[in-house]
Amino acid sequence: MKTSLTLAALLGALTGAHAQAPTPGGVQLYGVLDTGVEHLSNVGASGASVTRMPSLSGGQLPSRWGLRGNEELGGGLKAVFTLESGFGVDNGTALQGGRAFGRQAFVGLSAPWGTLTLGRHWTMSFHSMLDADVVGPAVFGSAALDPYLPNARTDNAIAYRGSFGALTVGATYSLGRDALAPANCAGENTARECRAWSAMVKYDAPRWGVALAHDLQKGGAAGNFFGQPPGTLPAAGNQDRRTLLTGYARLGSAKIGAGWIQRRLRASPTPLSTDLVFVGANVPLSGAWSVDAQVLQLRDERPDANARMLVLRGNYALSRRTSAYALLGRVSNDRLAAYSISAGELASAAPLAGRGQTGFMLGMRHSF
Repeated sequence: MKTSLTLAALLGALTGAHAQAPTPGGVQLYGVLDTGVEHLSNVGASGASVTRMPSLSGGQLPSRWGLRGNEELGGGLKAVFTLESGFGVDNGTALQGGRAFGRQAFVGLSAPWGTLTLGRHWTMSFHSMLDADVVGPAVFGSAALDPYLPNARTDNAIAYRGSFGALTVGATYSLGRDALAPANCAGENTARECRAWSAMVKYDAPRWGVALAHDLQKGGAAGNFFGQPPGTLPAAGNQDRRTLLTGYARLGSAKIGAGWIQRRLRASPTPLSTDLVFVGANVPLSGAWSVDAQVLQLRDERPDANARMLVLRGNYALSRRTSAYALLGRVSNDRLAAYSISAGELASAAPLAGRGQTGFMLGMRHSF
């Protein structure tokens, strides 16, 4: 027992990690574990059902652990850093291509004029979605219709974000957006391949807010865009652009969020032009209960390739940091569309084109 206490004390001294907010010069250890069991109908050509424990996301949030901290440098200036690792609770494997810190890894400076950091970052499209998407990066939701949205990160990036009263502005620029699968677009060469940039302006009033963001990724000789099949980007001139307009409003204790995401993929031989629209609400009920509901529609410029999705989620807070939930979703596909209700695994569980799919999930989330 004495040895165990000594080791625990030594670990705490070395990392400075604790569950509260970091003190000046301190380090915070934090994380989320979220998993459950989902059941999907009408999978593949056979139309059989599948029951599985998804790796990529839980019913509320993707699982992760991380370290973040700061050091006071004087004059209002701070050194800041974040290291954040994503993993699957079902099997313990690292996500984001197996990176040690695939969700975030950056160091930089923070001051009253904003925060400037270098490393692997979320793009501004992710930040523009945070308040408006009430279902968020759950296993059923916008990730199933556009898998880039909850994975909007870039390697080798310079990022700035600053808040000035109710106004927040931000931008990122990447010299090589993704060095590992599924993109394999490392860039950082004289040909200026695989560059990426994003920008955002956001306004938050006391009871409502609105955000506008733009996100552009450039292709490379051997690169791909997230969510596109390998081999679809043979040219450095290819581009994947998204423009996002999102907003939210608080009505009493309830919250309504909505958004429009225009995507224009210039790639050979499979260009793509889509518009994703979503509207959702979070409604606290009596006691520890709350309900989320969201409708989404993906409009594709190709005939008969649209999809519609409905997601319902019931949440029960067992404590401030622990909750249980039930998730129900349904996707309807037009004749040429084959979207799955679930974004829970890299291996597709989509139905045949033109068929719908229903999903149900029971799970649990704990934050520390």
